Amino acid sequence: MWASAEKKLIVRVCMGSSCHLKGSYDVVKKLRELFEGRDDVELLGSLCMNNCSKGINVEINGKIVSKLTPENATEVVLKEIRRITGNETQ
Repeated sequence: MWASAEKKLIVRVCMGSSCHLKGSYDVVKKLRELFEGRDDVELLGSLCMNNCSKGINVEINGKIVSKLTPENATEVVLKEIRRITGNETQ
């Protein structure tokens, strides 16, 4: 597990117009697959994160991660979650 059930990881995907046009909905689909069946992660949509030029943007426990694509979303988000939690095994 990355977090306890009481303290979930919060992952927000920017759904602002710029990120939407760059494919944020497809990033959401990839992350839904990644987090399916997990009770320690909450996946949410977000209003614009005001980082449009670097989108698609995702916020993980308050830290914005930029330049996601549907193709790299799983790898980038997992890397950041592992960095945040210090857990390299999941």
